[in-house]
Amino acid sequence: MYDQILRRLSQTISLDKSEEDLFVSKLIVKNYKKKELILQEGDVCKYAYFINSGCFRYYYNVDGQENTAQFFFENGWYADYDSFLTGNPTKQNIETLENSELLLLSSKSLQQLYIEIPKFERFGRMMAENAFLGIRQRNEMLENQTAEKRYLTLINERPKVFERIPQHYIASYLGIKPPSLSRIRKRIFGKK
Repeated sequence: MYDQILRRLSQTISLDKSEEDLFVSKLIVKNYKKKELILQEGDVCKYAYFINSGCFRYYYNVDGQENTAQFFFENGWYADYDSFLTGNPTKQNIETLENSELLLLSSKSLQQLYIEIPKFERFGRMMAENAFLGIRQRNEMLENQTAEKRYLTLINERPKVFERIPQHYIASYLGIKPPSLSRIRKRIFGKK
């Protein structure tokens, strides 16, 4: 159950057996059904989530519309860092798109790990840097690419999205309506 998270962690920091055991002791295992909300707008994000299996998306409600911001799959981490760090209510919603098993690490437990195993501070810094880069790349994509280019980039960089995510969520992620996505797909695949 913990092999995957320990392998992922070892890509950033090296832990001995006692440090691994301490880390694992702080994790909470939770199973969610498909279409279940993990975090809802107005809640406080108290956990960093590691996806053992399944996938989810986070989205914002804007004028009654769900705007998908990102998708997360196995072996990935997610936290609404703003809410996680400040304790302020989140503006995000996290919804499972498949039955999912998550490992949760509370903010309090992470702070304890920083003290008890100082190399976890490197882990925390790397997570924050990766979150920053992901947000920056997404913003640049939305600001600087046409919808068709965003679609092609997504196909090339994240093909798993097309295998597991419904088209209307992909359209939302790309910042377009489903009929526009259909036209783009027709243009692209009509050329081949």
